[in-house]
Amino acid sequence: MATEYLNYEDGKFSKSRGVGVFGNDARNTGIPSDIWRFYLLYIRPESQDSAFSWADFALKNNSELLNNLGNFINRALVFCERNFHGAVPAITLTAEDEELLALVNRELQSYTQNLSKCRVRDGLRNILSISRLGNQMIQANMPWKLIKGNAEEKARAGSVTGLSVNLSCLISVLLQPYMPTTSAMIQDQLQAPDTCNVIIDNMVCFLAPGHKIGKPKPLFDKIEDSKVAELRKTYAGKQVLRQTDGSTPAARTKSASKPESGSPPMTGNVDELTAMVTKQGDVVRQLKSEKAERLKIDAEVQKLLQLKKQLALAKGEDPSAPSGGKGKKKKGGKK
Repeated sequence: MATEYLNYEDGKFSKSRGVGVFGNDARNTGIPSDIWRFYLLYIRPESQDSAFSWADFALKNNSELLNNLGNFINRALVFCERNFHGAVPAITLTAEDEELLALVNRELQSYTQNLSKCRVRDGLRNILSISRLGNQMIQANMPWKLIKGNAEEKARAGSVTGLSVNLSCLISVLLQPYMPTTSAMIQDQLQAPDTCNVIIDNMVCFLAPGHKIGKPKPLFDKIEDSKVAELRKTYAGKQVLRQTDGSTPAARTKSASKPESGSPPMTGNVDELTAMVTKQGDVVRQLKSEKAERLKIDAEVQKLLQLKKQLALAKGEDPSAPSGGKGKKKKGGKK
C-alpha cells in the first residue's frame, strides 16, 4: 500500500549526508525495536506527509506507552498480585462497567475495521484509547481505597481488578501486529492461555476468576531529555563523521586515513567536485548575463548548491555552514 513521505525533523532523510536514523542506527541506540515499531506506525504517513522528530519520539514513548498503556497494565497486575495473591478476582458488572465495555467494544470494532482498510495508524490509536479507558476506570473507582472497606467495597475492588486484568489481556492481543515483543511480555506476565489470541467484535474475559497471573514488571522505560539531545546530535548529519557500520569513533578515524580498496582517493573526489562546481558556476553566470528566465536560472542555481554541498562533504566540512572567502559582496555587489 502506497503512503506519503516521512521527513526527518525539519528536513529530509539523507543517507549520503548522514541525516536521519536508519535501521542499523535504530539498533545501535539501544532503544527496543518495539518502541521504534510503535512510533513509526503512530506517525505513518498514510494520507499526508509526516515527520520523524526525536522530541516527539520521546514524548510519545513517555506519554502514550509509559504513562498510558504501560501504566494501566502495570497498575492492574500489581494490584492483583498484592491484594488478591495473583488470582484474578470475580467480576460483578455495574451499570458503569457496562458503559465502559460499550466504549471498549466500539474501539474494538473500529480497530478491526481500520486494519481491514489498511488504516494501520488509526488501529494503533484504538488500542491506546482502550488503555486510556482502563486507566480512567481505575482512577474513578480507586480500588486501593475500596480494598480497605467493607465486604461490598472489597468485592467492588475485585471486580475493577478482574476487569482491568482482562482488559490487559485484550490489549496484548491487539498489540501483536504492532509490538509483538511487548505483546508476548504482557501475556507472559498474565500467564494468558493461547486461546485468548483471537479478535472478535465484543470483549471476552479469557482470564476466569481464580486464574493465576505471573510476576508483573514494567513494560517501558522513560526516554530522558538528555538522551534525546544526544541522539538528535548524533543523527543530525555529516556522514563522514558517522559511519553506518557501527564502528567506534577511534576505528573510524583510523580507517578514514586509508582509502577503501578500489575507491578513488579523497583528493581526487575533491578535485573532480571542485571542477564541477566551477563549471556549474559558469553556467549560472552565463544565464544571468543573458537574462534568461528566472525558473531556468533557479534550477541551475539549485544544481550548483547541491554540488557545493557534495564538495563540502568530500572535504569533511559541514555543508550547512556558511562558506568563507567567496560569497556575496557587501553593498549589493554581484558574485
